[in-house]
Amino acid sequence: MFEVKTKLTRNEFEIVENLIFESEGMEHWNLYENFDDKGFWAQGVYDTEEEAIAGKAEFEGLVQVAEELKIAELEDKDWKESYKEHFKPWAIGELHWAPLWLKDEYELPAGHEAVWLDPGMAFGTGNHGTTRLCVEQLIAFKESGRDANMCRLTDAGCGSGILAISAAKLAFEQIVGFDIDGDAVRIAEENAKINGVSGIRFSVGGLEDGLSSEGADCLLANILANILVQNSKLLIESVAPGGWLILSGILGTEIEEVADHFCQTECWTNAQIDRLDEWASVRLEKAE
Repeated sequence: MFEVKTKLTRNEFEIVENLIFESEGMEHWNLYENFDDKGFWAQGVYDTEEEAIAGKAEFEGLVQVAEELKIAELEDKDWKESYKEHFKPWAIGELHWAPLWLKDEYELPAGHEAVWLDPGMAFGTGNHGTTRLCVEQLIAFKESGRDANMCRLTDAGCGSGILAISAAKLAFEQIVGFDIDGDAVRIAEENAKINGVSGIRFSVGGLEDGLSSEGADCLLANILANILVQNSKLLIESVAPGGWLILSGILGTEIEEVADHFCQTECWTNAQIDRLDEWASVRLEKAE
């Protein structure tokens, strides 16, 4: 087994993230953010050295990064342990996110819920700052006194389904998740089964296909800032009166511009910006 690996800048991470999710043949690649060293990494894993060399060339043909891509041989056991090393359990309040391989030994306090994840290549584990920002707002939405049984919740750009599954663990019942990447949706459905949650309606599609004209009571959009701005009218129209629009996937340097763009529409009663390291989110509440 061989590894192709390189360290990325924050901007490179954003570019490569798009490539991995949108380009064919990138299923061998994984991206992760290491919160210990504040580093961003791209890693491809192949069975043979020849495949690793070809994978490196394919990567370099798609994007140029500052750091050199290095190939190294991995023992199978070393790969398994290094893969797990970058996915640590984390929690917000009574909701926990933990790797499936720790299920038998992870001590979950009484009354708490866990989202168990068995990450696939090229799909998220929830360790990304933008995901955490979304989860914090999702919990705040529930704590605002909403009836989880009645609320309609949409996870736009659902990826591996972490936010939608988290909503199910928080007792929301009317949940829709969609993504333009069919493999992402497949992984989301598998993660839902792992967690024993049913009723989430996952589908393949973009914003125009996935958003409902009826409007969501809570619309989560963890998408790149430029996509959010380009589709602002559609996103705004897809939030029900009194509902929340939670936008993430935004760099801290972009958040003021994004928030100002959405706030130009006089339909909001409140706006809140939150930051985590280099990332930021904005929560908008629609007038009744």
